[in-house]
Amino acid sequence: MSVSTDRGINDAYGAPGQSSASRRDWLGLVVLAFAVLLIAVDGTVLDLALPFISADLEPSSTQLLWIIDVYSFVLAGLLITMGTLGDRIGRRRLLLIGAAGFGIASLIAAWAPTPEMLIAARVLQGISGATLMPATLGLIRTIFVDPRQRTLAIGVWGAMAGGGTAAGPLIGGWLLEHFWWGSVFLINLPVMLVLIAVGPLVIPESKDPAPGRFDLLSAALSMTTMLPLVYAVKETVVHGLDPMLLGVGLVGVLSGVVFVRRQKSMKDPMIDIGLFAKPAFSTAVLTNLLSIFALAGVLFFGSQYLQLVLGNSAFESGVLMLPGMLMSAVTALAAAWMVRRWATSHVLGSGLAVAGVGAALMLTLGVDGAPTMFVVGFGLAGAGVGIALTLTSDLVVSAVEPERAGAASAVSETAYELGIALGVAVLGSVVMAIFRSGLDTSMLPQEQIEPAQGTLGAAVAEAQQLPETARAVFLESAQSAFVDGMHVAAGATAVILFATAILVLRMLRDRQGELSSTTNE
Repeated sequence: MSVSTDRGINDAYGAPGQSSASRRDWLGLVVLAFAVLLIAVDGTVLDLALPFISADLEPSSTQLLWIIDVYSFVLAGLLITMGTLGDRIGRRRLLLIGAAGFGIASLIAAWAPTPEMLIAARVLQGISGATLMPATLGLIRTIFVDPRQRTLAIGVWGAMAGGGTAAGPLIGGWLLEHFWWGSVFLINLPVMLVLIAVGPLVIPESKDPAPGRFDLLSAALSMTTMLPLVYAVKETVVHGLDPMLLGVGLVGVLSGVVFVRRQKSMKDPMIDIGLFAKPAFSTAVLTNLLSIFALAGVLFFGSQYLQLVLGNSAFESGVLMLPGMLMSAVTALAAAWMVRRWATSHVLGSGLAVAGVGAALMLTLGVDGAPTMFVVGFGLAGAGVGIALTLTSDLVVSAVEPERAGAASAVSETAYELGIALGVAVLGSVVMAIFRSGLDTSMLPQEQIEPAQGTLGAAVAEAQQLPETARAVFLESAQSAFVDGMHVAAGATAVILFATAILVLRMLRDRQGELSSTTNE
C-alpha cells in the first residue's frame, strides 16, 4: 500500500501498513541525490583550478594548501555534531539551512579578491557540507521505510556521490577552458536554489521526537577529535612526520578517548557507543573506512602515474579514471538488486574481493606502455567499492531507530572522511618512502637533491634544469622509483581488501537474519 503524499512524521517513521514509498518520496530522493552529486563534485572540481587561482590571487604555499584542505578538515570535524543537530531540530530544516550556506559560500569563493577571503569561503563551504551529507542519508532512512526500497535509495545516493567525484575534474576542465576560475564554484548555485525551492514540497520533515539535551561539550570534543586527526594525517603526507604533527594527532586521540567515555556516561549521548557492539554495525563502519582507504590510495598514486610517468595531461588522466568512477556509481545502484538474490555478506565480501583483484592488477604496471591495465584495474576497484559503500551505509543507518538516523549517518560519513585521509596518508607515505630510497640523485647538484626528493612532480621539475642526457637518466630513475613504490602500495591495498572481505564473511555470515531485516526483507 502506498503512503499518501501528505503523510505526517509518524508515517515517515514507518506506521503500520504504510511501508511503500510514494511518488513524492521518489521525487524527494531526486532532490537529495542532486545535492549529494554537487557536494561530491565540489570535492574534486577545485584541483584543476589551482594553477589559475595561484596566478590570480598569488597565495603563499601554505595558503594554497589551506585552500585545498580546509574544506575537508571542517567537514570531517563537524559531521557528528551536525548529524546529531539534525536529529534534534529537523533534518530537512538543517538541509535547507546548509544549502543556503553552501550557495552563499560559493558566491563568496567565486569572486574572492584575496587568498584569505577564499579560505574563509572554503571554511563556510565545509560547515555547510557537514550539514548536507548526514541530513541527506538520514532523510533517506526515514523516508524509505521499506528495506528493499531503502537499499535502492541508498544505492542512488552512493551512485551520485561516486559520479560526482568522477565528474568533478571533467566539469572543472571544461569550465576553465571557457570561463574564469570562479566558475567552478558557481555551478553550485542552480542546484542549491532548486533544493531550497523544491525541497519543502517533496521532502518530509523528520526529527527525533524526544532528543534530549544537546551537549555542547560533546560537540566540542567531537571536533577536537576529528580536526587534529585529519590535519595530522594529511600534513604528514606533505611534510613527513615530525614532533609537532605527532603532538597534534595525540591531541585528537586523547580527545576521542574523553568523547567516548562521556558518551557512555550520558543519558542522551550524541552517539550510542553501544551500537559498536553490534557486529553488523561495527563491521559496516570498518568496511566503509577500509574500502575508501583503498580507493583514496589508488587515486593518489594513480593520478600521478598517469600524468608524470605516462605523460598524460590532467584532463586526459581524468578521462582515463572516469570508467572506474562510473563503475563505482553503477555497482552502487546494482547492489540493491544483488542483495535480493544473494546473502548480503556474500555480496559485500565479493565486492571487496573484486576491488582487491583490481588493486592487484596494478602490480603489472610499468614505466612504459599503454594505460589499459590501469583502466581495467581501477575499474574493478571502483566496482567493488561501489557495492561496499551502498551496503555499508545501508547497514549503518538501518541499525538504529529512524529518529537517530542523522547521528548514525554521521558515523558512516566520518568513517568515509577518515578513510580518505588515512588512505592518502598511509599509502602515499609508502609510495614516497620507496620513491626516495630508490631515487638516484648522483647526477644532481647538491642544492637540487632535497627538492627532488619531495615528490615525483618536484623531481620532474628539477630534471628540466639538467643537461639532456642527464635529464633522461634522472627521469627514468624517478619514474622507476615511483612505480616501485606504487607496486608496494597496490599490493598492500589488495591485501587489505582481501582481508576485509574475509572479515565480512566471518562476522556477518551467521547473522543473515539480522541483515535480512535491514537490507533484504
